[in-house]
Amino acid sequence: MSSEAFEHNLRDGSRRGPAPTGAFSGGAGGPPCGDLVRVSLAVEGGRITAASFDAEGCAATVAAGAAVADAIDGENVLAAARIGPEDVSGALGGLSPQGRHAAELAADALHRALGALASSGEQLASPPARGERVLVALSGGVDSAVAALLESERGAEVVAVTLKLWSDQRTDGERSCCSPRAVVGARALAHRLGVPHLTLDLERAFRATVVDEFVNGYAAGRTPNPCVVCNGELRIDAMLELTERVGAAALATGHYARVVDDGEGPLLAAPADSAKDQTYMLSALRAGSLARLRFPLAELTKPETREIAARAGLPVATKRESQDLCFLAGEGKRSFLARHAGLGERPGEIVDRSGRVVGRHGGHHEFTIGQRRGLGVAASEPLYVLATDAGTNRVVIGPRDALATRMVRLRDAVLRRDGVRIDGVKLRYRSRPISCTVEAGAGHHPELSLSLDQPAYGVAPGQTACLMDGERIVGHATIAS
Repeated sequence: MSSEAFEHNLRDGSRRGPAPTGAFSGGAGGPPCGDLVRVSLAVEGGRITAASFDAEGCAATVAAGAAVADAIDGENVLAAARIGPEDVSGALGGLSPQGRHAAELAADALHRALGALASSGEQLASPPARGERVLVALSGGVDSAVAALLESERGAEVVAVTLKLWSDQRTDGERSCCSPRAVVGARALAHRLGVPHLTLDLERAFRATVVDEFVNGYAAGRTPNPCVVCNGELRIDAMLELTERVGAAALATGHYARVVDDGEGPLLAAPADSAKDQTYMLSALRAGSLARLRFPLAELTKPETREIAARAGLPVATKRESQDLCFLAGEGKRSFLARHAGLGERPGEIVDRSGRVVGRHGGHHEFTIGQRRGLGVAASEPLYVLATDAGTNRVVIGPRDALATRMVRLRDAVLRRDGVRIDGVKLRYRSRPISCTVEAGAGHHPELSLSLDQPAYGVAPGQTACLMDGERIVGHATIAS
């Protein structure tokens, strides 16, 4: 940092002080570093009408806070959302490696204030006078990064958003797509792409809508599918609501899926890469949501996506995918359920189909229908979980043939087209569709029966039944007990 710039920002106390009336604030720092920055901003009509800061710690921290407040005052919200640590450092004439920490804190405080604004329901920007603006869901992985890149390359004005859904010191923030650490990584990626970045904090709603349903499902002996609930009831619609408030025409995501119109409205359909098909996890999306969604990776395979990222020099080109649920992220399901649902060690009986006790277990919630491993029962043939009983804490096991069923009971079924069009069903995320018939009209059905043309094995209550017309998704339901 030049001495002139440093001294100027130390002398300039005009923006240091209390937050403006009605301001949105964000703070960063504190223990263990001892430096703390708070940035506050008031907004009207998408423009920052007042800005202030306060700071504790070294001189560089005070200067960085002052530089951020000075840079955003009078600026529009999306321009402020482009500011990162490099911009703060540049405004101060450059910082030493030690001083860069101050720039990172000040930039983080700014983006936390912008996150509070983004989560408030306020209008952030008007639609552009020319061209098209698109909001892109940016998780920090290669798929969402390439989605943002492709939207930019086709000429759209891109705004990136990352969801903060879960914060837990017991989980691995590097492996989660929605942790505070993931937010910082996604923000840096957005700025590398040259686009503004916003954070949407949905942690409270996520806990109530997704995590509580997950733990309650296991406590009741079901195998819930939290990703379908999250996409269908929470995060996509929350980002679509933000899409309007940033003046964007559509929301783009890095999912491998397509949107098609069969003449009756938009439907999900399988992408080019069948190995990455994510339509099952998106099957609960409403038609109104689909109409405003874009999937830039629809015609790409995963290797092609990585190749595009590598050509663009994106650091996430080779980033490994996490296979965990985002709120587990390195923590086992058993440990998570023990901490969040009180489902710890609960010894019970393993019985065969006649009710004869053949073993012991540590809790019915540790098992799902169709499970083969971890039973701890010696037998002359492979054994599988046939049922779990939450009331008696019993697990019933038997041969694979005993799992076979040609009739599946469904609850909360939503048919977007007449049941006569349904010719297949996916009963698990990675399973192949099974030919089936449904006798019901379009609409919502509290209960429904599904007739399968061939036996299905390991049908688990709580999982999603994804109802299909060829490659198109025309309904969804939850498998009943």
